[in-house]
Amino acid sequence: MSIASMEKHLFNLKFAAKEMVRNSKKCEKEEKAEKVKLKKAIQKGNMEGARIHAENAIRQKNQALNYLKMSARVDAVSSRVQTAVQTRKVTQSLGGVVKSMDAAMRSMNLEKISALMDKFEHQFEDLDVQSSYMDSAMGQTVATNIPQNDVDSLMSQVADEAGLELNMELPQGQQGSVGISTAASADQDELTQRLARLRN
Repeated sequence: MSIASMEKHLFNLKFAAKEMVRNSKKCEKEEKAEKVKLKKAIQKGNMEGARIHAENAIRQKNQALNYLKMSARVDAVSSRVQTAVQTRKVTQSLGGVVKSMDAAMRSMNLEKISALMDKFEHQFEDLDVQSSYMDSAMGQTVATNIPQNDVDSLMSQVADEAGLELNMELPQGQQGSVGISTAASADQDELTQRLARLRN
């Protein structure tokens, strides 16, 4: 692969990472909107609707986190590509340095040899810095799903903040229209698990 095409891939990776950060921010906005709807549903005493909005808010929060994690992984890959591009460039310029060194050695010009060695060492320092950045960019990522106690605690939190009484009289087994929401949640969980398996 040529340096030009590697640089093109590098640009695309960096663009994708930025896009994921933007998507994460969108999800955060959606989460806030769902919390507003959750508060209104609690005020009206609509516990079934409140539960759906609580689940949606948590899902959006998890999605925002997933986008950020994926963005970090793409960043790590792009830094690897950047290191590869640098390595290619260094390799090419080293060819020139070696030729210059031959000439400097023949003339035994110590100043020239010293300057060439400085250049040589500096290029390898750059590579080391890039490699250590790449290693630190790779983080552990955790799959997330939506436990019901999180839904309950978010509902309680929003109710407390609004100074409302939370009247949870829905039987635990009864799902009502929450079933639609939990089916979407199950799909999300499966996707998250597949992502996690790919990472390992």
